Amino acid sequence: SSGINAEWPLRPGYKHTHGKDMSCEAMAQMLSSTLYYRRFFPYWVYNMVAGIDNNGKGCVFSYDPVGSYERETYRACGSASAIIQPLLDNQLGYKNQSNANPAPLTRDRVRTMVRDIFAAASERDIYTGDEVEISVIDANGIDTQRFPLRSD
Repeated sequence: SSGINAEWPLRPGYKHTHGKDMSCEAMAQMLSSTLYYRRFFPYWVYNMVAGIDNNGKGCVFSYDPVGSYERETYRACGSASAIIQPLLDNQLGYKNQSNANPAPLTRDRVRTMVRDIFAAASERDIYTGDEVEISVIDANGIDTQRFPLRSD
């Protein structure tokens, strides 16, 4: 899906009602309720919410079309998710690796890895676009970079 930024239309009402900014967990629950409300005529999108939780740790929530959601460490969704998720599981989750040494990864290493994974997916999936936008979210804000995938 195209994503929902921090200026989502329902967010200002939340601050007025609760007297504080909407947390990532609250936004995840609100999206779940919105999708569940439409369960009989679902939107048929696979959403993802990512941000910083109340404890200062990164969080990723993934959804099915009727609003069931799960907090995860990483997740791929969209047309190439069947290609990307196994690569993320292997490279970030160290799954299906014998003698793996799960050392902490640097931001540059993860950014390069994600760019390479999307480049591979763009060669196999015609719906994956011509560039990838990678956003790194931390306590200092959001750092977004765009990388071209193919030029044919």
